Amino acid sequence: MTEEHRIKVAAVDDDETILEIYETGLAANGCEVRSFADPKKAREFFASAKPEEIPDVILMDIMMPGVDGISLMGDIRSKENAAHVPIIAVSGLNDAATLNDALLFGAMDYLVKPFDLDSLVAKVRKAAELAKKRAPKP
Repeated sequence: MTEEHRIKVAAVDDDETILEIYETGLAANGCEVRSFADPKKAREFFASAKPEEIPDVILMDIMMPGVDGISLMGDIRSKENAAHVPIIAVSGLNDAATLNDALLFGAMDYLVKPFDLDSLVAKVRKAAELAKKRAPKP
């Protein structure tokens, strides 16, 4: 029996506590998490990432200083190497306009803070399945 593929997750959030929840909670559920507290660093990463560094799933906070999540989603979608990666928007806002914007600009799903870890894990696994289907063939 082969070892199960660990889901690679890139998490972008200016809240260190949320990043810690991702790192510990998702790691305990078989994920490998790369965190970005600074959205500009995440933008730089996606602009220059090698194919093997591209995550299976992206968790994207919407409201961040400097670069908001909606703009960053657009940047990631414009990069050929990461355009196929499912994005889950995460926000403290639970209004139709924010949800609509997130989905319009590339999010495949939406999670409202505070969230339940089981819901997060289920959404990440679902997104990773989609990523396998969308991934460019070598």
